[in-house]
Amino acid sequence: MVRDATEAAIRAVLNEKDFLNELDDKIGDGDHGLNMARGAQAAHEALAELDEEAGLKEVLQAVGEAITANVGGSAGPLYGAAFSEAARVVDEDCALDAATLEKIFTAMVAEIQKRGNADRGDKTMLDVLIPIRDSFAAENCAGKSFEDILTQARDAARDGLEFTKTIAARKGRAASIGDKSIGCEDPGAASSLIIFRALCAVWKDSLRE
Repeated sequence: MVRDATEAAIRAVLNEKDFLNELDDKIGDGDHGLNMARGAQAAHEALAELDEEAGLKEVLQAVGEAITANVGGSAGPLYGAAFSEAARVVDEDCALDAATLEKIFTAMVAEIQKRGNADRGDKTMLDVLIPIRDSFAAENCAGKSFEDILTQARDAARDGLEFTKTIAARKGRAASIGDKSIGCEDPGAASSLIIFRALCAVWKDSLRE
């Protein structure tokens, strides 16, 4: 399931390359889709070199290293470091459940905050990733099935992307246009939603098998 979900996320990024470029063209360099597609292709090639039975930790590490080695721009190094940090904090044989996902997204958020010196409300990928992380917190999962928790996280991610349309960019190239960025979705937040939405679809399907 880990490999299938990762490959689904890779396909989703590749399919949305032009859309992400269009978003970035409004407030940045116009190459976010191109950079994300380059990272997705590198991740696909890295997965092909892994053993078929590779677990979550190995997959996260392979994806992180592939993105770091092949993607420039601002988002590439952040995504690469975030996936590598997530690999560092998970156990070899951990179950894919809410507790594991909280651990993963907590690590990813912290690494991006550290490297990007950003936080929620700065109009970045964190406006999607922090709501996802919070959705997996124990207090927000009590009494809910894993499928319901995934839906909760996906909806929080979607709302986070919508939120980026209402605020001015305070980090990255988009910060140079300030209030003129209001009304536009943040490209990094959009790619985070695209990835997470694809992962959720596969995870949910696996629960119904």
